[in-house]
Amino acid sequence: MARTDSTGSTWRYRWAHRQNERRHRTYRGAEAAWQRRAEELRRLRKLAADFHGSAAAGLGLPLELAPDEVVLWVWPAAKLVEVRHTGVLPAPDLTVDPDATPVRPRRPDGVRVADAGMAVITSRRLVLLGGRGRRDWAYGRMTGLAHDPNSPVTLIQVLDRRRTSGLMLPVEAAADFRFTLTLAFADAIEQRATVVAQLDELIAEHEQLKPLRPAVATPGQARLSGLVPGGRRTVAVAAAVAVLVPAVLIESNPSDPAGEVAAAATPAPSPSVAPMLVRPAAVPGATSPSPTASAKPKPKRTTPSPTPQRERLCGAPDNPMGYDFCGGDRIRRPAAEICDYFDCVQEFWAGRGYLVQCRDGAVSLTGGRREACAEHRGVRRTVWT
Repeated sequence: MARTDSTGSTWRYRWAHRQNERRHRTYRGAEAAWQRRAEELRRLRKLAADFHGSAAAGLGLPLELAPDEVVLWVWPAAKLVEVRHTGVLPAPDLTVDPDATPVRPRRPDGVRVADAGMAVITSRRLVLLGGRGRRDWAYGRMTGLAHDPNSPVTLIQVLDRRRTSGLMLPVEAAADFRFTLTLAFADAIEQRATVVAQLDELIAEHEQLKPLRPAVATPGQARLSGLVPGGRRTVAVAAAVAVLVPAVLIESNPSDPAGEVAAAATPAPSPSVAPMLVRPAAVPGATSPSPTASAKPKPKRTTPSPTPQRERLCGAPDNPMGYDFCGGDRIRRPAAEICDYFDCVQEFWAGRGYLVQCRDGAVSLTGGRREACAEHRGVRRTVWT
């Protein structure tokens, strides 16, 4: 016997089952992404607080260390790159960016490879032990440092060298290299505590963004649109077609062939002489009507018929949260049921920005971020409340 609700239908149960499956699938993806980032932040925090390198790590290297110099990081395959013409690079800073866009294994235009060898980060300098010789970049002489956001290239400017140079690392080593170099530079200027405080702030902010378990959908929440394949999208498209097609036909103003046939069938009037109009003779004592007696009637003032007020959405799907594309306040913590009314991107709850609509129609929580809607052709507009 089929299972029914108070309305005697089973499609509502199927709708609730599909909704709960989709909600839990989205939640599990968001929770996994949130957990991966939480673990990465904790790992970086532990390194920033406890890792200080060791002199023993430099044993066997063809590099002479100062008495108080220790080795922090070594990578056996790095490339020395040089740039002929470049502007002034930004000064080295202590910014930690664990959410940087994954780099690609490509070399930017204008950058040439001059040598290859082993990259070593010490507490005093960055060194490349190449096949053509050694190249040093002392932290105390650095005037500019820039990490390419799209490729594993780091460019450095120093006081005693005119040409800009740097290192190109393999993609898998770029993130660790950049973080360790930031730690080493912070140690050189005695500001490691600033890096630790920055990571503590990122961890606290990330804790606030932990995805919430979605509410359970019940059969009573099912709408009639659930009976239509495609749901609300199909209904919206059908309604738009029903409105646009008559409007296009009216705008085109097609000629009426029946009217033309009727006009052609009507015989033309014969060229007969029209009867003359004879003004009647004036009767003594009679008063002729004054010209002002037949004044034009005043046009009646018409008031437009009241139309039912519709909620201001500016193209946003109908939703009980009041989210629209018109304007207002940005949404950083959307309602848990948002994905029931909007098309959410995969791993929606892993976003760390405000709510935006991507160019493919899906909504994402990456507004204000550098990688906002990166896999959905970019940002189209902001969702407001």
